Amino acid sequence: MYRDRTEAGKVLAEAVKKLELDRPLVLGIPRGGVVVGREVALALGAPLDVVMAKKVGAPYNPEFAVAAVAPDGEVLFSPYMPAGIPGSYILDKAQEVRRTIEKTLSALRNQRPERPVRGMSAILVDDGLATGLTAKAALQYLRRKGPKELVLAVPVAPQDTIDLLEPLIDAVVCPLRPAVFHAVGEWYAAFEQVSDEEVRRILDEFASKE
Repeated sequence: MYRDRTEAGKVLAEAVKKLELDRPLVLGIPRGGVVVGREVALALGAPLDVVMAKKVGAPYNPEFAVAAVAPDGEVLFSPYMPAGIPGSYILDKAQEVRRTIEKTLSALRNQRPERPVRGMSAILVDDGLATGLTAKAALQYLRRKGPKELVLAVPVAPQDTIDLLEPLIDAVVCPLRPAVFHAVGEWYAAFEQVSDEEVRRILDEFASKE
């Protein structure tokens, strides 16, 4: 168990440093992934940015993800999508989700542009993964951006989720892979909600160093 996201980030950073990546760029998934990613970026002396994908919920249960949408609007359908949900419903919802992603990322970056990924060793960081659907959409998005290498770095995730994502990446760092997994928060002593203001502060901190 980790004490909090900061400790998890420090543990993760030590493992990522061993990869000796060329031109690293850390990309945190808001919001908790940015707190973890801050420690990784500091340890590597790397820039920090955000990337996000959001789920499309089922019409009868918004919490049940039937798809995930990347920042460029690409839709990833869940392999567990129940029968009977029209594709038109998902595609219509995906447009709404994409607009939300664009608005959120712009606000978190304080209107700064997205950092170029091409030619960089892109490191996608989150505070943990459960099913990995949105992380998969984010990884596919980053791959389309042409990184030199694509790395997934998370403090905790079940092994079957890692197995699902490994074909998409060049390396994975995940120190804690519990055999029994219910939720990311159970592996942290403190797992408070992270605010948009904290994410902006962290990103502003890195931008001010340039």
